[in-house]
Amino acid sequence: MNCRAGFLWDSPQHFSRLIEDCGISCEIVTPHMLAAPFFRGSFNCLIVPTGFGNAKYSNLLPALRASSSRIHRFVENGGNLLVFGAADNKADAYDWLPFRLKYSHEFHPRTISCSGNSLAATLAEEYDPQNIECDGSFPEHEGTCVGSAGSSDVIIEHWYGKGRIIVTSVHEFPSREFLKKFCCEGITSPL
Repeated sequence: MNCRAGFLWDSPQHFSRLIEDCGISCEIVTPHMLAAPFFRGSFNCLIVPTGFGNAKYSNLLPALRASSSRIHRFVENGGNLLVFGAADNKADAYDWLPFRLKYSHEFHPRTISCSGNSLAATLAEEYDPQNIECDGSFPEHEGTCVGSAGSSDVIIEHWYGKGRIIVTSVHEFPSREFLKKFCCEGITSPL
């Protein structure tokens, strides 16, 4: 099976190397490419890494907002979307998603417990659940909480059309098994 991930960022990162080490083809999609009407990528999943909402790290948030309908269609047609913490105190940093989600930025280690049999529950399985770095939480959302730190939701899952959106404030790379399954379960969809 040929799995393809679109990594949305300004430049290559170590995260994209991890994706490739998992046997998944990874293409960097820059903010300019994402917002360009002529760009036609085809992927099983899209990954938006930590810091996308902080202008000190990336110019991605304006491009995500400008391309929200394109991203909605991608997921609706069966692509999977993995989104990490915005890393900035912007409650509306996720307003480009097709469901309501508020973010509260606060970076510190947390004890995370996951519930249910969702694939999202395996996102941080390679780490000590008593001490996982998180950059915030989601005090309001329309998704399903899969992982929490006390009364704070830190891993959210939302099905949209044929695809799945997982949003997390876990500030660590996802587990290899999670990446392999999440990226390859998505239906190849145009972006």
